[in-house]
Amino acid sequence: MILAAGRGSRLRPLTETTPKPLIEVGGKTLLEWVARRLVDAGADRLIVNVYDHADGIERHLAALDLGVELRISREEERPLETGGGVLHASSLFRRDGPFLLHNADVISEIDLGVLLAAQRGSGALATLAVHERETSRFLLFDAEGLLGWENVATGKSGTAREAQGDVRRFAFAGIHAIDPRFLDLVEERGVFSIVAPYLRLSAAGERIVPHDVTGARWIEIGTPERLEAARRAINSDSGSR
Repeated sequence: MILAAGRGSRLRPLTETTPKPLIEVGGKTLLEWVARRLVDAGADRLIVNVYDHADGIERHLAALDLGVELRISREEERPLETGGGVLHASSLFRRDGPFLLHNADVISEIDLGVLLAAQRGSGALATLAVHERETSRFLLFDAEGLLGWENVATGKSGTAREAQGDVRRFAFAGIHAIDPRFLDLVEERGVFSIVAPYLRLSAAGERIVPHDVTGARWIEIGTPERLEAARRAINSDSGSR
């Protein structure tokens, strides 16, 4: 599933006319970058949640001719954030194995096949791609898995349970591998971050584990400055070939 329903408010005024998933970097839209990565990792069905410009995004996906089944989850009244978006689309999942959940604004060289294999081998409820990088928001993990969160900009933090052993702090890469039984365990409703059920379920004994991808190329396109940096990086790659 590709999370593509965000408004892209930090990229205004560009996103006033172009939905964030259809912004181009290196001759491809962000949505195409992510969709092709997922197909290359073995996906044969793509679920994409949308809010603004839903018809245009659906037409773009169809025109890409990805060779896989496409399902669109429309959030009609408002964007539902990560957790609400997955819950809203829950009927579209086949539930025959773990699924990848990927932010639409991330271009990376993270090995998604290895991430899926880690999820299958762990027996965890979810495996989160994380890395060491400069940021203000972190997820906290201990020996049992996800423990809590920390925002160094605000000085706030929270934990779901008592720590077991050493606590590690990672930045989240916006890519998950999730066991489909997670869909039946979500009790939250409306607009909510997926971290909310993750923390609640961690406190109840479920394991949400980290998969360290530090060193793999990763670009998040969240601001005009990051967009320009991404374009420079991708164009530089193209020019060196």
